Amino acid sequence: MTTHDHLLDQPHHDGSEVFVTPGTPALGDPVPVRVRVPKGSGARGVWLRTVRDGEPRMAAARPDGGDAHEDWFAADVVVHHPVTSYRFFLDVPGGYRWLDGRGVHDREVPDAASFRLTTHAPAPGWLTEGLAYQVFPDRFARSAAADARELPSWAVPAAWDDEPAGSGPLAGTQYYGGDLAGIRERLDHLEALGVRTLYLTPVFPGRSNHRYDAATFDAVDPLLGGDAALGALSRAVHARGMRLMGDITTNHTGDGHEWFARALADPASPEHEMYVWADAGPDVVHRADGVPPYVGWLGHGSLPKLDWATRETWRRMVTGDDAVVARYLREPFGLDGWRVDVANMTGRRGSADRALDVARAVRARIVAERPDGALVAEHFHDASADLAGDGWHANMNYAGFTRPAWSWLVPAASTVPSLDLPVPVPRRPASAMVATMREFAAAVPWQVTAAQWNMLGSHDTPRLRSLVGSRDLVEVAAALLFTYPGTPVVLAGDEVGATGTNGEHGRVTMAWDQASRGGGPRWDAATLGVYRRLSALRSSSGALRAGGLRWALVHDDAVAYLRETPGERVLVVLARAPWPGTRLPRHLLAPGAHPEVLYGDVALTVTGSGLEVAGDGPGVGVFRLA
Repeated sequence: MTTHDHLLDQPHHDGSEVFVTPGTPALGDPVPVRVRVPKGSGARGVWLRTVRDGEPRMAAARPDGGDAHEDWFAADVVVHHPVTSYRFFLDVPGGYRWLDGRGVHDREVPDAASFRLTTHAPAPGWLTEGLAYQVFPDRFARSAAADARELPSWAVPAAWDDEPAGSGPLAGTQYYGGDLAGIRERLDHLEALGVRTLYLTPVFPGRSNHRYDAATFDAVDPLLGGDAALGALSRAVHARGMRLMGDITTNHTGDGHEWFARALADPASPEHEMYVWADAGPDVVHRADGVPPYVGWLGHGSLPKLDWATRETWRRMVTGDDAVVARYLREPFGLDGWRVDVANMTGRRGSADRALDVARAVRARIVAERPDGALVAEHFHDASADLAGDGWHANMNYAGFTRPAWSWLVPAASTVPSLDLPVPVPRRPASAMVATMREFAAAVPWQVTAAQWNMLGSHDTPRLRSLVGSRDLVEVAAALLFTYPGTPVVLAGDEVGATGTNGEHGRVTMAWDQASRGGGPRWDAATLGVYRRLSALRSSSGALRAGGLRWALVHDDAVAYLRETPGERVLVVLARAPWPGTRLPRHLLAPGAHPEVLYGDVALTVTGSGLEVAGDGPGVGVFRLA
């Protein structure tokens, strides 16, 4: 056993209940915050530092208990702004240190990673209760009713077991016939997996299998079963205690949308002012049929961009009596919230930036219709400027979770392409993964971190199994997903080992015939068992659902971290490959207690000198210590 330096002798604070009084404060409230200072850190005193009215303020923290191993300090943060930042100053021999969301620093640091308290209400509790499950309707399950439906001209019929096209026109036109009744017939699978939220990609009719090019927002696609099918699915989902979220495109419609058709037919129509018309720019569409130049999403002519500078767009999408975002929250549909497609681009072009205004308005309308409704954004890169807590409840956490997890778990010399980058996914050490995760988590309030949609893949990415290459590493990745702060999100099929080298190629159908026989080449029963056990584990542990995060060890090939609530401490050990192992402090274990193995095969042994973690790998170990 080789002992590696652990991180548990560093002072620590996060926004969880262990350190911050729970609840949403009001302006002017003093909120007690606590900081853990191990005796080995050398800190002689602790101060709280805030910035009020543009000026830094320092206040000495008061002792707040401790034991032979650590001291606790507390101070009161006066919430003087809707988002109030703070960090800690540590007096140590030979200088001083700052403690912020990225860790401890022996230099000056900007305020970007300071801790944050916010007066904005957090995401509804159900959003983080358990697994969120993404379904691409055309590929999940096909009911018998699909056989009788007349296909539109754009659809190219495919057999259920056909391999999806990974590029070219066929990628958007292959039609497998999955529908909403088919999803309803397979809810037992979701329930057994521990799904708490079913998230559907768009259900509005379009000219593609993905339906992000809506032709109307006034009806559910007849190919999916129409309005009645969505209502029936919603009732069935809610009857099982689950929630149902839809997918809306606030940035654009399809060029076949009825609004766009009227805009083209009559330049004096209200619909004409709802779109962005422009003569120049890389996103401008110039057509040969006499249509005036207009802005398309990334220049795609099929996706004309909505103009949020006009009242009519606001009225039809958000504020009107029968606005799109409100209508489907009501019966008979009863959606519990929305995921917003390309939320980062909505209302943004050049000097125009109304994205936050849209987010706040959509959230306000959701809450007015459904007080516990949820709003999640799609944003592939740094979303921190949009996540102060008053707009999107959470974001699809590609930058702060997906990308760093991929880069740690991908094999060397992988050829699987990076998401939106012109190179394959690179293999990096755990230090790079952890630094990235800490930086992105530190840039938003803890209540946002605790609700972020963490994913190992989506309908826009390669499949996890194709990325990591083995069942063992899928298990390591899934363990990270289910034990990290935030909401675990799984794309339908990942739990049974689906493969695919990019988003389109990964939109495979579910092999229900193989499931009925106990497994097969496209239904990995062993991987399904892993996902079910990890999902149940998260549901059984308050620390894994809502605890803080304290990194304990970072080795190139292994990481360990603690998830903690006032009543529970869970140690998670993840290894991508064999490594030397380590020794952690014995006092992590509650007096008189023995480690309880919650999951995995990594060995943990209690000795007189500490907790000995074996260098097994690839491997997972999850242990309850207190």
